[in-house]
Amino acid sequence: MSVFADLVERLADLLHPLFAASATAAAIVVFTALVRLAIHPLSRSAARGQKARARLAPQLAELREKHGSDRDRLVAAATELYARQKVSPFSGFLPSLLQLPAFFLMYRLFSGARIGGEPNGLLDHTLVAAPLGGRWTDALADGGVLGGAGLVYLALFGIVAAVATFSYRHTKCQMAAAPAAVGEQVPGMGVMFKIVPLMSFATLITVAVVPLAAALYVVTSTTWSAAERVFLYRDVPSAGAPASVV
Repeated sequence: MSVFADLVERLADLLHPLFAASATAAAIVVFTALVRLAIHPLSRSAARGQKARARLAPQLAELREKHGSDRDRLVAAATELYARQKVSPFSGFLPSLLQLPAFFLMYRLFSGARIGGEPNGLLDHTLVAAPLGGRWTDALADGGVLGGAGLVYLALFGIVAAVATFSYRHTKCQMAAAPAAVGEQVPGMGVMFKIVPLMSFATLITVAVVPLAAALYVVTSTTWSAAERVFLYRDVPSAGAPASVV
């Protein structure tokens, strides 16, 4: 934990000339971007896997027609098809799972009163008027919604709501354009695909309950995900949009 704290402090020192008292908050944003950049190759691989699954839709539809009355044989045949084409139906979740350790490190770093037996000086750092170790309830108790800290949270909520709405519309359009056979061959996947577009809105709850430092990590990562998805799936047609001609 102390090594992680040193990394954040070193980044903050580098950024202090530009961001002054909010340098630690800027360091968290930079750290998050570095984490997302490190796992970007996995995100690209996940995007290729999703596109490959879409290309398999006609074959999956044939399997449904052939084994529709026998769920076990349908799942086995679909799994064999995925394995033969070297496509994993779950590859898209790997980048999200790999971010969890970094998020929990950030959470613990700004939750504990001591680090390595020493007082946690990072808790004194702020983003404008909001302490990085504080939560939304603390902001409400100290000045209310329109207080200095409260306004910081309102700005974060606004960013999350805008990104979540954009991600929801973008993902829904892509799913509407994709054949229905995709995701219906593995039990539970159809339900998962319906839930995925709504996941970004859950970030609003996360931002409200975790320390501000962890909230900054989540907001930065969510915004990165939205931009990354647009870039990686720019060649995938959406519902209502004409497919590109190569």
